[in-house]
Amino acid sequence: MAPLPALTVRSTAPSMARRAALLLTGLVLAGCAASPPAAPSSAAVELTPQFRQSDATGTQVGAAWWQDFGDPSLSALAERSQAANLDARIAVQRVRQARVGLEAASARLWPTVSLTGSASDQRTGLPGEVKRGLPDMRAMRGAIDLGWEIDVFGAARASADAAGWDVRAAEAGVGAAQLLATTEVARQYIVWQGARARLAKVQALLAAQADTERLTRSREAAGQASRFDVSRAAAETQALVAQIPPLQSLVTVTEHQLAVLVGANPSQPLAELSAAKSALVPVAPQLSPGQPAELLLRRPDLQAAERQFNAETARVRESQADQWPKVFLAAVLGGQDLRLNLLDLSPVRYSNVALAFTAPLFNAGRLKAAVERQSARERSALLQVERAVLVALQDVENSLVALRSERERDVALRAATELRRTGLRHAESLVREGQIDLLQLLDAQRGLLAAELAAIDSETQIALGSVQLIKAVGGGWSAVPAILAAKMPANPSPLACAAPC
Repeated sequence: MAPLPALTVRSTAPSMARRAALLLTGLVLAGCAASPPAAPSSAAVELTPQFRQSDATGTQVGAAWWQDFGDPSLSALAERSQAANLDARIAVQRVRQARVGLEAASARLWPTVSLTGSASDQRTGLPGEVKRGLPDMRAMRGAIDLGWEIDVFGAARASADAAGWDVRAAEAGVGAAQLLATTEVARQYIVWQGARARLAKVQALLAAQADTERLTRSREAAGQASRFDVSRAAAETQALVAQIPPLQSLVTVTEHQLAVLVGANPSQPLAELSAAKSALVPVAPQLSPGQPAELLLRRPDLQAAERQFNAETARVRESQADQWPKVFLAAVLGGQDLRLNLLDLSPVRYSNVALAFTAPLFNAGRLKAAVERQSARERSALLQVERAVLVALQDVENSLVALRSERERDVALRAATELRRTGLRHAESLVREGQIDLLQLLDAQRGLLAAELAAIDSETQIALGSVQLIKAVGGGWSAVPAILAAKMPANPSPLACAAPC
């Protein structure tokens, strides 16, 4: 409500102010009691005691899960992305916006106080007889204006509660951005190392195939091989040559992506990658997904969805309270110094206290429609929570299946590699004994290198599957994202929006 004019009716009864103060106290207490704190809600999704595809082995995912891979370069990149990733920093700014919105919403619970002042000097050149009816006047006024919409039915409190849940949802968004950044860093680093390892094996395989081609050409010149043998050997060599550029491109592209993920210039090399000299795929840890109920505490996206539902619930209370009367308090306390026709009057103090209310009588169903619309938003938010929970469960189950299948494939590939290695040792013995020629030995060497190449690919897929599982379960346990704890104030608002008065 706007402040009253500076010149108002003078208060003559001091008891009126006392009665107004008592009434104000009762209304404030009623407003506090009308707004219970919002309680977190859970989606109506039946959770099983454990995941269907879980084998109940492995260790729980820790907060610094990247250290379980045993790669210092990966750990350095993941820790760097925690604070330097641009998506995480953008999410922090969203938290700042939400906290400013909380302060604005909480300000409705407090009165507004303003200081006003004016000075006027009115003079005319009229004769003295005329000035008796139209005197020269100089006036100086100063006043304190107070305006307050008293939150009797809890509309302002519900608005502050909704803004508080918006802040918590934004904070969960920071955790989601950090989880996405660290898991993507790990994924790109594993792809980078896997591409380097495959490139080294392909180059070794190419060298072996080049020896085979030279030997085949020599045998063809001696009449011991045909042109078909030479063409086949040359085609295999060129096929291996064709595999090198895509792998080199993959190595370079992943370096650029890693630079962007940690907020660095992709035109400059990363020191963490320069330190990773060996082309080895990080060893994937044996992880346990925990229990399905833990997803509600682990996954930031589920936390954000649930908090957004609580915000919509608070806005339902706000829209319902708007159907009830609104109470306003206005007060003006001031004084003025008046001078009429060179006659100085004593300073005069004045005050006015007014209490008013407005109640909706007819609005053609607008307020009821607002309640129904907000109730629909609340139900939609609840359904979004349920969908998010189901998608999270699906992500974990799919990750467990893919990881288990890849581990089984890895066992078979390792057995095949060992058999190839044993066959190569037998071929070397047969060459020394003169029972087979060098061409057959080179074929055995190429077979071993091809098996090792497939094993590297399987190791890469297992490591990527572990990262996907970590992402699906929501990473490790952490109450407040580090980037928030380092850059955000502990108490952004003087009011605890989700606590009772």
